[in-house]
Amino acid sequence: QVQLVESGGGVVQAGGSLRLSCAASGLTFSKYYMGWFRQAPGKERQFVTAISRTGDSTYYADSVKGRFTISRDNAKNTAYLQLNSLKPEDTAVYYCAAARWSNAPTAVGGYDFWGQGTQVTVSS
Repeated sequence: QVQLVESGGGVVQAGGSLRLSCAASGLTFSKYYMGWFRQAPGKERQFVTAISRTGDSTYYADSVKGRFTISRDNAKNTAYLQLNSLKPEDTAVYYCAAARWSNAPTAVGGYDFWGQGTQVTVSS
């Protein structure tokens, strides 16, 4: 079965950095768009960033543009999210997701598989 396993979350001070990883198994990784979403307590899950199958196209939410960077290594079946210049409002559970088709790479409903999430907490 398909598994997406996130890692790398933690507690960091404002201005700090983290690198999240998403290890995929049970699917042909190179055939899937990969996305990262986040969900803060009491809020809806929101789009953060996405990357195309080959990595030649990326998408970012305005709130993270210039601070976060998505990447992927198809040989390792892993997607990454580099979080820099973190702010307290970035605190959330971060989820990676895989989409077979690219119709809606920024939409929650556009993804077929989801990980369990990793907590990122940014203290002020």
